Amino acid sequence: MRLQHIIESQQFSVPNLMELFARTRTMEKVVQRGGTRDYEDKVMATLFYRPSTRTRFSFESAMYRLGGKVLSTESAKAFSSAVEGEQLEDTIRIIATYCDVIVLRHNEEGGAKRAAAVSPVPIINAGDGAGGQHPTQALLDLYTIYDECKALDGLSVALIGALDTGRTARSLAYLLSKFDRVKLYFLAPPEMQIKPDIVEHLRERNVWHHLASNPEEILPHVDVVYQTRIDRERLQQKDVKPTQYNIDAKMLETMKSDAIILHPLPRSVEIDPAVDRDPRAAYFRQARNGLFVRMALLTMLFDTE
Repeated sequence: MRLQHIIESQQFSVPNLMELFARTRTMEKVVQRGGTRDYEDKVMATLFYRPSTRTRFSFESAMYRLGGKVLSTESAKAFSSAVEGEQLEDTIRIIATYCDVIVLRHNEEGGAKRAAAVSPVPIINAGDGAGGQHPTQALLDLYTIYDECKALDGLSVALIGALDTGRTARSLAYLLSKFDRVKLYFLAPPEMQIKPDIVEHLRERNVWHHLASNPEEILPHVDVVYQTRIDRERLQQKDVKPTQYNIDAKMLETMKSDAIILHPLPRSVEIDPAVDRDPRAAYFRQARNGLFVRMALLTMLFDTE
């Protein structure tokens, strides 16, 4: 299936993902040799209504390394015509006349779908709202798991944090559900547990899943730990300490020797810096993969024209 827009994880088939992974490996080689000029006639606009560092910079670096050009605003909510009350749809219609692809981070869930409905150029969802999706982050997460574990079928994965509003965890769960014999553990305080829509999706696809709140019981048995932040101010149970969801040296000792630890970043206190020295800590390799995956995604959009 050809890609017209990149809006949500559900739109990707397994053949799409395998093509993406193959292109990603090619992009690693392209970067090693200093980039390419193959897409020098392309212009990408990054339109971010919410702050971003890694996503915006990696997309912009990706476009430059493909030989293209970039138009950018890092705080569109404050420094665009949105201040004057311009609707997102009108903004997209105009910006689309200046570029060949728009990378959009919007403050409202569903913003990317609204943009895609009116845009004559591809829209890439770079994160929408709280509890929406962040498909390109999930795609680089999935690629990192594939690259590190050498397989996706049969893996057991623990997702930890404020999962109800976690765009990256939600998007990754959709992608992992496409593979055989995957086991998904959702670890969160009850008030931050994964939303029912994800649970229903997993049930429809007969994907094994388990909702839990005690990482000590789960982490020794999984192949992948996907750590995200806990919203401390949202904790309702006084006897629950957010630190029980953190990964430190003690927790590392209980984990499988060949497990990997991922984090979409930025992190706060949920992963002790001492963990960085452990070879199972893959989150900086994961962040680097963001460049290659986003280069590959851009070529998949451009090459369908």
